[in-house]
Amino acid sequence: MELPPNRGDGYHLPLMPYRSLSVGWQLDHPRIDREEFFGRPSLSGFHAVFLDPLDISRRWCCDISPGPDGVRRTDPVRDRGFGHTLSAWIGRRRTEAEDLLLKGGGILVCRLRTRGEPLEISSSGEPPERIDRLSWLPSVSLVDRQHQFSFPSNGRFVSRHGSDVVFEESGSPFETYLRQFEGQIVYDAVYRDLLSTPIDRFATVLARNRVGDIVALEIPFDEGRLVLVPSLVSVSPSQEGAALLEAVEQSVSRPAFSTLPDWLPAYSVPGEDGLVDELAGLRERHATLSAKIEEVASRLEEKTRAKRILYTRGRFSLLPAAVDAFRSLGFDATQAEGLLEIRSNEGDALVVVAATTDETIGLPEYRRLLREVDRSTTEGEGPRKGILVVSGSRELDPKRRPTQFSPEVLRGCQSQGYCLMTTYQLFKLVQHTLEHKGGDAADLRRLLLESDGELRQVDTA
Repeated sequence: MELPPNRGDGYHLPLMPYRSLSVGWQLDHPRIDREEFFGRPSLSGFHAVFLDPLDISRRWCCDISPGPDGVRRTDPVRDRGFGHTLSAWIGRRRTEAEDLLLKGGGILVCRLRTRGEPLEISSSGEPPERIDRLSWLPSVSLVDRQHQFSFPSNGRFVSRHGSDVVFEESGSPFETYLRQFEGQIVYDAVYRDLLSTPIDRFATVLARNRVGDIVALEIPFDEGRLVLVPSLVSVSPSQEGAALLEAVEQSVSRPAFSTLPDWLPAYSVPGEDGLVDELAGLRERHATLSAKIEEVASRLEEKTRAKRILYTRGRFSLLPAAVDAFRSLGFDATQAEGLLEIRSNEGDALVVVAATTDETIGLPEYRRLLREVDRSTTEGEGPRKGILVVSGSRELDPKRRPTQFSPEVLRGCQSQGYCLMTTYQLFKLVQHTLEHKGGDAADLRRLLLESDGELRQVDTA
């Protein structure tokens, strides 16, 4: 915030106590006052305001039903001034926010939300006024030679929900605030400019999602700052309050955002060109190194895919891992309706793969395999081997897991001639095949297709 007035002799008057306000945002900190949007304290009476607009529209959504077209409307003549009161509150908060930012050089941190359900307020002889939970946002227009950034008139607050947050390396303390809670950020809206204005020329983008939509943004209002941030989950109000105050305090000492004018490169200083060239070289090397890192990381991921069979579960993780494992053994493996079909010159089989955090896999998975093998036979697809792959106590180290199937499952597999094996045993077969690269795994395929009951010959394969 700005320094207090100077008396004229170089001595600044004592600072007023640093004040911050939370509006509709649950923050727990002794230095943060708490109030609702329709409360008494003025926003401009604080140095920093943290505002979540989520509940603003509930003031009219609870009392006014939507019309046939889905829009809520009110007539001040019939609602005893309810509509005019709401309009006055929105206008008052907008003025206070402008004063906080433009006159007080303060900081306003707002949760990035959609506009929510609007309310139309009738006015005799004039078009109805429409308000929503973001109508109180202050306006700013920033212009350079080629573009104009008008907020919020040209802004669109688009409904999007996700946690795929990519930080921009902006150096802003508010990006640092968000980084503290990486993995706990869930956005409900993204910001877009109606005219596709290059926002980076006027404001600081803090974070985007994977497809480039803005999920966190810092907009300059002269010496003040409006910061739009996404929501956090599983973060205590006291922890978030402390982190926000730290970001505000660090922002006070940072210069306001300003774009470099087009003519600035014409005014060079000694040594500048050398540093520019050095920086360009470093960036080129960084880009090359980043590409190499990405390449090696991709190769490492591909190389270690076989290990997914040891700890994953479900049809979107475990079954694809099982497909990869059987393909490594030379089978033609496909996934169909939650089970696997594997084929080879040595024979074909149907495979059921099941994982649980419990110690053992029970009869339901065995009975499913029994049904599928019987269906294959009765539909004329020919008799097929049944293979049941189990992963019990999957959160434990595979070498420390107890018996992973019930005695009933073992007896059933023995009587039907099914192969019963653990994901760890399957992994060891894959490991053996990869260690003998180029060798034919026909013996291992025959081992699986000829085993009745529990597979016990992995170590000697």
